[in-house]
Amino acid sequence: MKIVEPPSCNSASTMTFIGRNRRGNWVAREQHGLYGGLFVNRATAFKYALFENGHHPETIVELACEIELDIGGRNPMT
Repeated sequence: MKIVEPPSCNSASTMTFIGRNRRGNWVAREQHGLYGGLFVNRATAFKYALFENGHHPETIVELACEIELDIGGRNPMT
């Protein structure tokens, strides 16, 4: 089994969360609300997250719980 270390917690590697909102839409949202969007499927949400974070897939986290597009800087999980 390969162990993957989490990304470092510096400003260059903030986390981007993707998941579904309560209406079933896919959401991508940066942890501090700097960017985000609504998407029709997981692939486009992931592609957007990759583009916005400089192509760092290790900083993208898919959430099992609901996530809402709130770009005001609050916690992304409901």
